[in-house]
Amino acid sequence: MTAIALTIAGSDSSGGAGIQADLKTFAALRVYGASVITALTAQNTRGVQAIHDVPADFVAAQIDSVFSDLAVGAVKIGMLSRPETIRAVAEGLRRHAPGIPVVLDPVMVATSGDRLISQEAVEILRTELMPLATLITPNLPEAAALLDEAEAGHENEAVAQGRRLLARGARAVLIKGGHGEGSESADHLIAADGTLRRFAAPRIATRNSHGTGCTLSAAVAAGLARGQGLAEAVGAAKTYVTGAIRAADTVPVGHGHGPLHHFFALWR
Repeated sequence: MTAIALTIAGSDSSGGAGIQADLKTFAALRVYGASVITALTAQNTRGVQAIHDVPADFVAAQIDSVFSDLAVGAVKIGMLSRPETIRAVAEGLRRHAPGIPVVLDPVMVATSGDRLISQEAVEILRTELMPLATLITPNLPEAAALLDEAEAGHENEAVAQGRRLLARGARAVLIKGGHGEGSESADHLIAADGTLRRFAAPRIATRNSHGTGCTLSAAVAAGLARGQGLAEAVGAAKTYVTGAIRAADTVPVGHGHGPLHHFFALWR
């Protein structure tokens, strides 16, 4: 049976993040990708120039259309910039996705530093969508924003924030360490029962990191769609993303923060 994953996210016109990165990741990991577009961005490797939000009722229509026909095995959620969009996605998941793994990447700021979500939307994301997700995948700034706290300065603080997100309604948390320092980039998975697992890889020096968070969460969703357990899917996703970052400089794109090489295993 064909494994199918659905991405609900914004479009990146430069192809490095958002819907485009998710679909590339699904394809690279041998999963069929479907999409629900929540926003269009005028975006390149240097930044985000404009955002055009898709009306919430049309987001809902896309969700209904996909689930009425496709046997979706996992859902990845990315950029949701407006409260009404978040509510439409939450309602769609309640209608169609009970029992289906959902990976929520709480996208708030682009690699370029451009803010992608309003403060009001952050609060609704916390209360409406976070409890529906099998896993949330915040980086260090996003975890801090979800908790209204200062950004974690070391791994122990990051893990503590992950546990506080569990207490706030998350079912499992993957705190990503890409924004940290040191020779390793360490991600920490805190499961619903409090079990902690650390996934580390060498920190790779490159400016071509556009779409890293999107790619990691999509890779986890791909693994879940193929029947992997959560820890196995996270470990495989970490390995895949590390390879895509390591190969990023072999396909230079644009003049700013270029994308990862999603198909590094296929061509250079």
